[in-house]
Order: sequence, then structure tokens, then C-alpha cells
Amino acid sequence: MKTDVTFPSAGLRLAGHLYTPEYSPDREAGGSHPAVVVGHPGSGVKEQTAGLYARRLAERGFVALAFDAAYQGESEGTPRGLEDPAHRVEDVKAAVSFLSTRAEVDPDRIGALGICASGGYVLPAAATDHRIRAVGTVSAVDISRQFRLGADGAQDPAVLQGLLDAAAAARTAAARGEGEQSFQLFPDTAEQARAMGGRHGFEGFEYYRTDRARHPRSAAFLPWSSVDRLVSFDAFRFVDLIAPRPLLMIAGSEAVTSWMAVEAFQNARSPKELHWIDGASHVDLYDREQFVGLAVSKLAEFFGAHLARSA
Repeated sequence: MKTDVTFPSAGLRLAGHLYTPEYSPDREAGGSHPAVVVGHPGSGVKEQTAGLYARRLAERGFVALAFDAAYQGESEGTPRGLEDPAHRVEDVKAAVSFLSTRAEVDPDRIGALGICASGGYVLPAAATDHRIRAVGTVSAVDISRQFRLGADGAQDPAVLQGLLDAAAAARTAAARGEGEQSFQLFPDTAEQARAMGGRHGFEGFEYYRTDRARHPRSAAFLPWSSVDRLVSFDAFRFVDLIAPRPLLMIAGSEAVTSWMAVEAFQNARSPKELHWIDGASHVDLYDREQFVGLAVSKLAEFFGAHLARSA
């Protein structure tokens, strides 16, 4: 069952979809459920891959909350589309707070799942919020590293300097009363996307800008004021603080971004697991059933083991 919900995050009201299981051993025993917060990729919304994973986890007996980040989707905040990493981390904690007040949720059995950019955000959220008892990621990236180094880690340093120059100019323009300045996230055609970003760029375009998964509230533009916020952020800095709580990172063997999951995994302490989905690219794990099914099965096993009711 899916229910529309709202909850506060640092002064803004976030919109979410709360998925509850029709059946679980916990319900049959008259108890409350384990629950998982599910964060969406950068530019995504709760109706896309986050909602898919939340629904599939609910089918496995978990309460699952997919929500729109502040400034995005149906959540409050201006400028629209702003990607503020500090607020994104706070959003995860706010979602945990919301779940902890729900009668159907056991507040001592809450986990967090981040997909793509949220796979980075759940790491610092969990590092400092001990209410998060288990952490999972799918196609995790540190979006700050992606801006600094590129999706493949091989970006020309001059690209970053150009981005920061443009971000600085946009802040000055806004101060002069010219309004918030934004840039287009995806090119206009699949051919342009492939030329600019190879397979990864094309798959991002195909997912977000075609009938494959296009949604009217998914961000098509990013405010320039996001860029300097993102570049100085480090999602992996305190990943070691998650231990002794367990960490599961799922990545596609064909994902150009997988070096980031490997780096985070290397910096984390046990218990931890890096699980590869053979043949999957970064975006394949958003919605391709042959890969999503494998990822969900692994996640359900992981959260089931680590969010189990205490004896």
C-alpha cells in the first residue's frame, strides 16, 4: 500500500510515498515492522527508481519511505532543483525521524538505502546518526567527486575550474537582481548525450528524458549555486564511523562510476560487503528488471538479517 506523506527537514516540508507491506511476519505477530529510508538519485524524484526500490522492499515485508529531496520534486524549497549536499544529508535524517514516529515502524529497526547520489548522502547521514542500524547503497556515487573528477574519474581539471568560474559569475548575477542562474543537465538529443558522455551519458539521457522513465518533476536544470556547494563536499570522509553497523554496497560490473563505490568500500570498516551485479551498468540498476531483481533480493536479505527483531 502506498500513502502520500509529508514531514519537515530543516525548515522545509518534504513530500514522500510511504510503502507498507500487505503481509509480514511482524504484522502476523502483532508487532511493528522494520523500515528503510530510500533516497533518489541526483535529478530524480520519488516516482522513479527510489519508488521502485521502496515498493519492492515493501513486498518483502519492510515499511519503505521514498521521498523527494528538499528543493526538488514535490518538496518545498527555492531555487527549484537546488542540489545542496548538507541539506540532502539532513533529509535522510529527517526521514528517519519521521519513520521513528510511525506506529507501524519499530524505531529500533530502521535502515537507509541510497541510490546513485543518495548512495553518497546516506553514508555521512549514517556515520553520525546511530538510529540508522544498517546501510545499503546501489550505484553509489559521491556527487562531489563526480563534479571534481568526472563520472569515470578522468576529467580534465580545467573542466572543474570552468564550472567554478561559471558558478561564481552566476552568484554575482543573482546579487545584481538578474535572478537565479541554472544550466541544463542533459543535452537535447541522444546523439549529443552519447558524444558528450559515452554510454553513461546516453543511459542517463535515456532514463530521464525519454519515455523509459521521464517524469515532469524530475529536474532538467541545476542552479549554478549548487556547484560550489557540491565541489567542497566529501561523502566518503567519515564512512569509517558507520561501523560496527553493517554496510552493503551494490554496484554494476559495467558501471563507469564503480570506482567510487570501491573507494568508499575501502575506507569503510567491517562489517561491510561490496556486491557486484554482473553485466549491469550504473543506470541499469535503476529499472532494468534482470538487474533490479538481483539487487532487491540482496538488499532484502541484508536488511532482513540486520534489522531483525531482537530475541
